[in-house]
Amino acid sequence: MKSYNFNIKKSTVKLAKKLLPLISVVGVAVSLTGCSSSLTKTNQSSADKNQLVSKSSNDIGGLSKKEYQKLSNSIFKANTYGYFDVNNGISTLNPKSWKTNEVIYQNLDNLNRTSGSNTGFLEKRNLAKGSLRVRQTVAPTGWHYNHGGDQIYNRGHLIAYSVSAGIDQDGNYNPKNQSGDQNNPKNLFTQSAYSNQQLQTIYETKVRNALKANKKVIYQATPIFKGNEKMARGVNLQAISTDGSLNFNVFIFNVQPGYKFNYANGRAKKDSSVVVKALPAALQSHYINYSGKRYRNNYRNNYRNNQRNIYHSRNSDGYDTYHFNKDDTERQAQKDEQRFIHRQYNETKDAAKKNIHKAVNEVDNWWQHHKNKYNYHHYHR
Repeated sequence: MKSYNFNIKKSTVKLAKKLLPLISVVGVAVSLTGCSSSLTKTNQSSADKNQLVSKSSNDIGGLSKKEYQKLSNSIFKANTYGYFDVNNGISTLNPKSWKTNEVIYQNLDNLNRTSGSNTGFLEKRNLAKGSLRVRQTVAPTGWHYNHGGDQIYNRGHLIAYSVSAGIDQDGNYNPKNQSGDQNNPKNLFTQSAYSNQQLQTIYETKVRNALKANKKVIYQATPIFKGNEKMARGVNLQAISTDGSLNFNVFIFNVQPGYKFNYANGRAKKDSSVVVKALPAALQSHYINYSGKRYRNNYRNNYRNNQRNIYHSRNSDGYDTYHFNKDDTERQAQKDEQRFIHRQYNETKDAAKKNIHKAVNEVDNWWQHHKNKYNYHHYHR
């Protein structure tokens, strides 16, 4: 084995001894940097696994993929409530994330579904006038038209029309647009009439009342689909105001009493075993406290005489109606239809009168202008 002799100057050795502590510090720093990078990647990987369904930064909070998956496996059991609290009813939205009055609408997924979280950053100016509402024509996945006397399907809004005044379909606020969100494919899903009319409106009213009180509210709605099914199993609703006075987090089953849905295609068939437990008294009070003054005044005397609960409904065409109880629903619907037909008839008749009058005047003017060119008596021989 060969031996090697190295001639190292004493000055070099002294310099090395001086630099040794510095080299050690640098080595530790590099090592820590590597660990930090590794930890960052690990944290990023963990964050990716639990990233939000909504198009937002983690600062917004809201529904996670893990919770989404858990809710998609929820099964409604007969004779139970049509909803339950999520996270003990406490929203996971971050109240400090309210920055701009806007709505974050998610793009449709590869199955054309609204499976993402729509998140609204709302304030008082977003309260919409019902008079500007128009018929909804969008057919979301799983949609079927109502036939017969029972109303089963609704076009459910994620961010309600009534709290989205001025918001365009890109989610930006425009003061010239006083209407709420309408016919927006990114904001509609196939929802049961019961889920929409008797459950979701309760929480939409909570949001409205907070906005009326000049609160700033973050409101998020997420339809929950299972696998590749076309109809959502339910919807997660949660909201929080910036001062924390409004705070809820619920899951509403997409069920219809007396009917069973095939969520793969949205079709329904009668099934008497689907029974939904009556709402608690605290939630039932919503129906008699609904803030629609015009309708409430019309029905106040009838309500007092009959002591019936008033509840708000939105039919599949997007028109708002107000009913007393299930026994009166069909009769009230017939009256609404008659009023609508009568209004359409009068509008058509008025338009026809105007057109006929205009045509007669045009013919008369033409004749007055041309009659001297003809021999009237010769013309009638």
